[in-house]
Amino acid sequence: MTHRYKVVKGGALPLINGKWNAFLSLFLLVMICHISAFAQKKTWVKGLIEDEKGMPVPGVTVQLKSESDSTHKRVAITDGSGVFTFDYTGQTGPYVFTFSSMGYLTQTLRKADLDPAKEQSISVILKENTAGLTEVVVVGYGTQKKINLTGAVDQVGREVFENRPMVNATRGLQGVLPNLNIRMTDGKPIRGATYNVRGTTSIGAGGSALVLIDGVPGDPNLLNPNDIESVTVLKDAASAAIYGARGSFGVVLITTRQPVKDKAQINFASSISLNDHTVKPKFVTNGYEWARNFDEAFNAWNDYKSHPQKANSVFPFSLDYLDELKRRNDDPSLPKYDIDPATGNYVYYGNTDWFKELYADRNPSTEQALTVSGAGAKTEYYVSGRYNSQAGIFRYNPDKFKMYNVRAKGAVKPYEWLRIENNFDYSQRKYFFPILNHPGNTPVWRRISDEAFPIAMLRNPDGTLTENAAIVFGSFISGNNYSDWNEMLIRNTSKFTTSFFQNKLHVNGDFTFAYTNNVDQRLYTPVPYSKTPGVMLERGESKMNENNGKTNYTGANLYADFEHTIRKNYFKILVGYNYEYQLFKSRFYQRDGLINPSLPDFSLMNGINYTLTGGGNEWRTMGGFFRFNYNFDERYLLEVNGRYDGSSKFPSDQQFGFFPSMSAGWRLSKEAFWHVDPKLITDVKIRASYGALGNGNVDPYQFLETMGVKKTTRIVNGALVDYTSNPNVIPDGLTWEKSTTLNFGVDLALLNNRFKATFDKYTRNTTNMFTVGLPVPAVFGASIPKGNYADLRTKGWELSLNWSDQFNVGSHPLQYTIGGVLSDYVSTVTKFNNPQKILDTYYEGMTIGDMWGFVNDGYFQSEDEIRKYAVDQSFIRVSNSNILMPGDIKFKDLDHNNKIDQGTNTLDNPGDRTIVGNTEPRYAYGVTGSATWNNVFLSFFFQGIGKRDWWPGTDASLFWGQYNRPYSWMPEAIMDNRWSPEHPDAYFPRFRGYTALNSNAELVVQQSKYVQNAAYIRLKNLTIGYDLHTRWMQRANIKAAKVYFTGQNLWTWSPMYKIMRTVDPEVIEGADPELSVNAGKGMAYPMLKTYTLGVNLTF
Repeated sequence: MTHRYKVVKGGALPLINGKWNAFLSLFLLVMICHISAFAQKKTWVKGLIEDEKGMPVPGVTVQLKSESDSTHKRVAITDGSGVFTFDYTGQTGPYVFTFSSMGYLTQTLRKADLDPAKEQSISVILKENTAGLTEVVVVGYGTQKKINLTGAVDQVGREVFENRPMVNATRGLQGVLPNLNIRMTDGKPIRGATYNVRGTTSIGAGGSALVLIDGVPGDPNLLNPNDIESVTVLKDAASAAIYGARGSFGVVLITTRQPVKDKAQINFASSISLNDHTVKPKFVTNGYEWARNFDEAFNAWNDYKSHPQKANSVFPFSLDYLDELKRRNDDPSLPKYDIDPATGNYVYYGNTDWFKELYADRNPSTEQALTVSGAGAKTEYYVSGRYNSQAGIFRYNPDKFKMYNVRAKGAVKPYEWLRIENNFDYSQRKYFFPILNHPGNTPVWRRISDEAFPIAMLRNPDGTLTENAAIVFGSFISGNNYSDWNEMLIRNTSKFTTSFFQNKLHVNGDFTFAYTNNVDQRLYTPVPYSKTPGVMLERGESKMNENNGKTNYTGANLYADFEHTIRKNYFKILVGYNYEYQLFKSRFYQRDGLINPSLPDFSLMNGINYTLTGGGNEWRTMGGFFRFNYNFDERYLLEVNGRYDGSSKFPSDQQFGFFPSMSAGWRLSKEAFWHVDPKLITDVKIRASYGALGNGNVDPYQFLETMGVKKTTRIVNGALVDYTSNPNVIPDGLTWEKSTTLNFGVDLALLNNRFKATFDKYTRNTTNMFTVGLPVPAVFGASIPKGNYADLRTKGWELSLNWSDQFNVGSHPLQYTIGGVLSDYVSTVTKFNNPQKILDTYYEGMTIGDMWGFVNDGYFQSEDEIRKYAVDQSFIRVSNSNILMPGDIKFKDLDHNNKIDQGTNTLDNPGDRTIVGNTEPRYAYGVTGSATWNNVFLSFFFQGIGKRDWWPGTDASLFWGQYNRPYSWMPEAIMDNRWSPEHPDAYFPRFRGYTALNSNAELVVQQSKYVQNAAYIRLKNLTIGYDLHTRWMQRANIKAAKVYFTGQNLWTWSPMYKIMRTVDPEVIEGADPELSVNAGKGMAYPMLKTYTLGVNLTF
C-alpha cells in the first residue's frame, strides 16, 4: 500500500484515502479546541489551610457546593504546603466550603458570592479535634472525662446496635468489649446469656457481672436495643467499688437514649429477616447404609458373635430384614412398607431424613420500632416502642416468639436548679414451643438420636403416625403438647437532680419499683399412632402444669457531689446512700386427667394425682459510699473509692463490711519534658489501681439451718402425715467472699487521635470462697457443711486497638475505622480442702479447666502386634469381652509400670494420665470495621475464641455417631475415616458401638487424640446500606432515610471442622434443657444465621 504525506506544521500525516480526510480534519479541530480551552482555564479559588500553630495541613478534603444547585459537588485535596485550588465551572452562589481531616474538627465556610473573573483567596485555620480529651464516660453515679479515668473502664456507643435488628441487646455486645465474656448456651429466642468480666470469678458462691440499666439492676435480654445510648464496663475493683458487693466481679452500665434537643423528631424502623441454621449436620439417610453400620457396630462390640434383634426399643431387626432391606434399596420401584404375616404389624424399609422432617427450611422474623422524641424550653420527652416476632425452626407445630417493648421518659425543669425525670419501661416476651410427651419426658434431641432411624418412617400408608415417629416428635405433630411461656416486666424510676453554686454542687436522688411476672404453662396429651393397620394406640399421659414466679424489687439512691477547680487543681467528692430490697415467690401446680385439650384449665381436670408446691426468697442490701477525685492540670490523677456494705444474706454479726479501693494515673504527654510532636504521639497515660470487694452473690439462706417438709407414704389415722428432713449444718464464722484486684494499664493516642490503644494487665484474688469443707466421719449424720474454705487467683490482660482515617476515592471522601479487641485470662486454685489432691475435684495448684487424660500411641495394626504388646490395657474397655483387636487404640505407658491405669487418681500418682487440654476459652477477640463513602455505608464484625479444647465425652452422638449407641445417627464424616486394614491411619478407631458410651470404654476415657480444638472465628455481622439523598425525601417531609442489608452469623470456621461439622463451636458448652439432655454435647437449639433487609426513616 502506497502512502501520500502532507506536511502539517513541520510534521507529516499519512493520507490513507480521501474519505478519511474530512474525519481527521474534524478530529484535529476538536482536539485543538479542547487544548485551547484547557489552556485558557485559570484558578478561580485558591486557599491555604493551617493549624492553630500556623503550620500547613496537607491532605485536607475540601468540598465545594453551590446552595443554588446542591447536586453538584466538587472536591479538592490540600497539597504538602496546605494549598488547594478550584477552577470556575459556571456554578452560582451562595457557596459552601467544607473542610475535613482526621484529627481536626470539620469546619464550614459560607461565601455569598465569588467573582468568576477574579482569583479569590481563602485562608482557613483548622482546630484540633480534642474529642479524645473531652469525651466523657459513664461511671458509677456520674460521668468522667475519659482522659481522667484511672480505673479499667471500656465503653461503646449506640453504633454497635444500629442497623442490626436482634432479639435482645445481649447479642449485639458479644465480642465488642475486651474481657466482657458473654456466653450463649443456644440460639433459642428467649435464652439469656451470662455476663462475665475478666474470667473465672468464684468456684464457691459464683458471680456474674452486675448489669445496671439507667442505674437500676435489670435484665438486658428484656431491653430494646434501639433504646441504648452507651454501654460501659467497669472491670477492676477501683472502678466498681462504688457498687459494693453487688459489683464484686465487674459492672455493666447500660444507659438509654435521651430526648433530642430540638423540636419533635419521629423515627421509624422496619425490617424483615430470614433465619437459617449456622450448622446443618450431615448424617447417613440411606436406610440400608445405616442398618449395615448398625449391625456392624452392635456385632463388633460383642466380638462379632451376635447380631441385634431390635433397633433400640420398638423396631424389630434381623439379618433377614437386612437382606430384604438391601433388595428394596437396590430396586427403588419396590414399596417401602410391608405387613409382617406373623404379627400383622407394619414393616418399614425407609430412607428417612429425620432432620429434614424436624426442621423447616427457613424461618422468618420481623421487627418494627417507633421513636418520638423532642424538647422544649423546660420539658423533654422520649417515647419508644418495638415489636419483634420470630417464627420457629420446627416444621410441625413450630415455636413462636413475640416481644413487646415500650419506654416513656420525660423531664421537666420547673426551676433552673431543679430537674425532675421519670423513666417508665414495659417489656413482655411470649414464647410458644412444642415439647415431647412420653415417660421421663426425655427431650427431642435425645429421642431423635435414639429412635429416629433412617429405616423407620414418619407415617403409615393410611397417614397415621408410626410408633417411632410418635416417640421422636409425634407430640410436635399432634400439636397438643407445648409450653406457653410468658414474661412481663414493669419498671419505673423517678429521679430528681439539682444544681447549686454555679453548677458546682449537685444533689440527686432516685426511686425505682420493678415487678416481674413469669408464667410457664405446659400441656401434655397422649400421642396417637398405629403399628397395625386399623388399630390405634397412644403414647404419653394427659396432664398440665403451671410454674409461676413473681419478683418485686425496690431500690433507692441519694447522693451528692461537689467539684471545684483552684488554679490547676481539680477536686470532686461524691457521697451517697443506696438501698435495695427484693422479694421472690414461686408456685407450681400439676394435675393429670385433662378432659378437653382445647380447654387447658385446672378446673377441667379430673385426675387424682396432683402437686402443689411453693417457694421464694427475700433479701435486702444497703450501703454508704464515697468517691474522691483529684487531678493536677489533668496530668496527675487520683481516685479513692469506698463502700460500707450490708447484706441480709449473712449472719447478723457478719452482715456489714467496708471495701476500699484506690487508683492513680499519670499523663506523661502533659509533662514539660515531653517534647514529642502531638501529631505523632497525642496522649500517653499510665494507670494503676488496687481495691477489695465483697461478694454478695450468695443464696439468701446459706447461714440458716433449713429443714424440708414433706409427706410420708404411710397412712396414720387415715391420713398421710408430714415429716421433716435433717437440717443442714452451718459452720461457725460464715462470712463474705472477698475479691481483691491489682490492675496496671496504659492508654495511647497517636497521630492526632487517628490511632488509639489501651492495654491492661490484672491479678484478681478471690478468698474465703464458699465451698465444701473437710471430710466428716460417717457417723456425723449429715452432709459435709460448706464454709469459707477456698481461694482462687485469676491473672489476665486485655488489649484494645482502633484506627480511624479518611482519603478521597473519586470526588468523595472515604471515611473508615477499623478496630480490634483481644483478651486472655488463666485462673488457678490457691487453696482448697483436698489434701490428697484427688483429680476428680478442685485441688491446690489446679488451673481451672484442665483436662486429665491418657495419651494415644496409634492403633494396633495386627494380631501379632497385640501378642507382643507387654502393657496391660484391660483398664480401658474395647468391647463386651474386652479383647484387643487390630484397629483398637494403643495408649502410652507414662509411668512405665506395664499397665495402663489412672493410678490413685491423685496429682502425685495420676497413673498414665496427664493434662491433655483445657476447656476454658482463651484469647477472646473481636475485629470491627466500618466505612462511609458517597452515602454508602458498610460495617463488619468478626468474633471468636483463639484457643479452647472440647472433649465430646459420653453420649455425644453428634460427634461419635454409632460409636456411641449403635442405633444412633451416623455422621457422614465418619464413614470414610474409620480404621480398616486398607485405611490404617484413619482418624477413628475400629468401628464398634458403645465405645463412646459405656464406663471406661475406649472413647469414653479422656485422651489426647480426640480432644477437639474448638477455637473459632465467626462473621458475626455484615451490614451494607445507603443514605438516601435528602432532596429525594423532601417532598414526603422525610429528614433522613436509610435502606440496608445486614447478615448475622454468616460464616464460621473452626479447626474442629476438619474432622466434624455437626456442632456449633460457639454454643458447644451448653444445651437447651427442653431439647437435649446432655449439656456440653452440642445438643442445643441451633444458632441461627440471619439475612435482614431494613429501612430507617426520620421525620
